[in-house]
Amino acid sequence: MANFTLRPNNSCFFTQTHRPHSHTPLIQTSFQRFHFHLSAPSNLRLRTVCKSTQQNVEEAQRVSEAKAKALTDLDDLQNLSGNWPPWKNLPSRYKIIGTTSLAFVICNMDKVNLSIAIIPMSHQFGWNSSTAGLVQSSFFWGYALSQLPGGWLAKIFGGRKVLQVGVLIWSVATACVPFLAGYMPGLALSRILVGIGEGVSPSAATDLIARLIPLEERSRAVAFVFGGLSVGSVLGLLFAPPLIQNLGWESVFYAFGLLGIAWFLGFQVIDGGETQFTAESLSSSRGTMTRSWKTSLKELNGSLKDVPWKAFFQSRAVWAMIYAHFCGSWGHYTCLSWLPTYFSEALNLNLTEAAWVSILPPMASVFVTSIAAQLADSLISRGVETTTVRKICQSIGFLSPALCMTLSSLDLGLPPWEVVGILTAGLALSSFALSGLYCTHQDISPEYASVLLGITNTVGAVPGIVGVALTGYLLDSTHSWSMSLFAPSIFFYLTGTVVWLVFASSKPQSFSEQD
Repeated sequence: MANFTLRPNNSCFFTQTHRPHSHTPLIQTSFQRFHFHLSAPSNLRLRTVCKSTQQNVEEAQRVSEAKAKALTDLDDLQNLSGNWPPWKNLPSRYKIIGTTSLAFVICNMDKVNLSIAIIPMSHQFGWNSSTAGLVQSSFFWGYALSQLPGGWLAKIFGGRKVLQVGVLIWSVATACVPFLAGYMPGLALSRILVGIGEGVSPSAATDLIARLIPLEERSRAVAFVFGGLSVGSVLGLLFAPPLIQNLGWESVFYAFGLLGIAWFLGFQVIDGGETQFTAESLSSSRGTMTRSWKTSLKELNGSLKDVPWKAFFQSRAVWAMIYAHFCGSWGHYTCLSWLPTYFSEALNLNLTEAAWVSILPPMASVFVTSIAAQLADSLISRGVETTTVRKICQSIGFLSPALCMTLSSLDLGLPPWEVVGILTAGLALSSFALSGLYCTHQDISPEYASVLLGITNTVGAVPGIVGVALTGYLLDSTHSWSMSLFAPSIFFYLTGTVVWLVFASSKPQSFSEQD
């Protein structure tokens, strides 16, 4: 009887018990990690068994190596998926600020889309300039009426929730415009809703930044979020014309509205919208919300009583800010709404060209803003009085567009592109107001700066209601762009400069003591 032994020391031994007429020699070979006994009646049987065993060992080694490689690949895949998407590991506040800035991009895209679409819509529905102006001014009714309530709601519910609801409201209202365009009350209501949604957003974003962003990052967060407005103006004027020319004017409202709805749905994930609530936790959260509602109402009522409203309106500096905000908004909102039509009808540019040149003022404003801020800070650091710096900047912001509009309104025989360049320069230089009027609220009262901005910004929204509609009415009456668009703006720019130079002040004021 023959015995085959594979030992752990990598040696394979074959031994044969003594039998008559048996001459099987001793055979030695090498394998690994197996120990077993095998009986073989002959040399052929032995060779077959050894060969089969060697194949099994090699196959086991291949399987082991394949498993090790698969585990390594799985670890690599898990590491890769753990870093995807790229922003997965960003701090939550950065995700919120990024998506909020994107909301403001969509905000101004929905604000300027009508200024382009109004041209083909007027042709289709037979609107005159007065009707077109009424349609465009409807937005500002909602925008003006919702700013102070937006701050109140953000204080109660938090800016994040108010921003979500605001985006959803204006996006759905935008997408509904094509269905309501033939029914004037419905169309006006849809644009009012767009204004309401966009009107609550600045206060919501301000509350959100105040809650989430530490002080050392707050200035950059504010610049990044509200910088989305200029980007939205550029993108809206850039994409609206090709959409309208290729797919009809309805497409721009569908596309921009769906973009906002997509933002709303995506923001739920970042906002933790995937959290599951049980009945008990939901009941508890409702109780907390009720207590929060009552507490917030009590605090809000107390804070409103503590605001020195009387002292505000007894201050000449506050009235100077109110009137300056009104004057600056008149020129800004009327040009934002009517310049594309002016470029198309007065300068004989096609729809795409009119939209392209309308992009130039907001693009140029980005560069002017940085220059104005550096100039103002440099003058103050050199010891120039703050009031003087604010008056210089605001005067540049008013007199520059007034001069450029005067040149554009005169019949000087200038070619269209020179007129475009002059208007672009004037409107870009009006951004000096950001280092003038818009800094004065913080200068005179850091404690009540937000309240003062709410007052002046509410009054500043009135030109969007009155000025945009009045421009259309004057255009129908006079058939003159100089009298309808430029002359009123020039008047308010000049009178605003006089009032600002005489009454404005950046000296800190203790309104509480005056009340």
